[in-house]
Amino acid sequence: MRRKIPSTTALVSFEAAARHESFTKAANELSLTQGAVCRQIGGLEEFLGVELFRRSRRGVKLTEAGLSYSRRVAQQLDAVERDTLSVMGQQGANAIELAVVPTFGTQWLLPRLKDFQHKHPDVTVHLTNRTRPFLFADTDFDAAIYFGDADWSGTHSHRLMSENSMPVCSPSLLEGCDSLEARELAELPLLQQTTRPYAWRQWFNAQDLDVARDMTGPRYELFSMLAQAAMHDMGIALIPPFLIQRELQEKRLVIANTRSLPGSKAYHLMIPERKVESASLTAFRDWLVEQARTYQLPQEKPEPSAR
Repeated sequence: MRRKIPSTTALVSFEAAARHESFTKAANELSLTQGAVCRQIGGLEEFLGVELFRRSRRGVKLTEAGLSYSRRVAQQLDAVERDTLSVMGQQGANAIELAVVPTFGTQWLLPRLKDFQHKHPDVTVHLTNRTRPFLFADTDFDAAIYFGDADWSGTHSHRLMSENSMPVCSPSLLEGCDSLEARELAELPLLQQTTRPYAWRQWFNAQDLDVARDMTGPRYELFSMLAQAAMHDMGIALIPPFLIQRELQEKRLVIANTRSLPGSKAYHLMIPERKVESASLTAFRDWLVEQARTYQLPQEKPEPSAR
């Protein structure tokens, strides 16, 4: 059955004219005559049975229908352009499209990818942020790294590491001390992570403390935001040390207490069942699991005694 879709030329002409609200500027951008743009848009309006522009001696202006349609067309043309550039860029290369949770991707995975590229120069890894599970059949992703319980239908999971979040802050909040007791931390501003709303409550409960204000304080969606807030003396944050290695090395953040947050969830590499035989994914899986295995967390120390 023939699809009811306008010509690409008409859509491109319409998108340019809508963006500029000018047929003349659209014609200049597309290296067409103004008359050609007018004909394309006129044909599109006839195809749709909808007026997209109001014409006057002073120029053209989008109708409400035209404004709504232009936004949708722009999004779809952008998607087609991205897909086209992706195919052109691959040029037959062996590529992995990997969905990854943001801070893990930028702070832990990216600094190590050079090693994978050195060992497997024929494989290219593309990273895209995704924070929630999705249907692999509906996307072009070959695999995903996400934080959770590995309950993802139709996939094979490979555990990488737990978060083991620890309380961190700027050195100035410690006021010259090496660390703080849990009771002392409870008196400081607590920075909250949006997707881990009970983190502080779980941490204090693990220290046999019931803190009334354990869920109060500003909330941030990403660990990178938490780290920035902590570095600017806004409070104490629970962050996995492997996501702030540079900040810890440069002493912009310090571990305020080495008791880590207990939990059953972890970071996992998820590979759809239809991709498990892929040689490039197998190589990436083996490399990634080994990288996670050899990563060393800071050693947990006993909580400091009361002063």
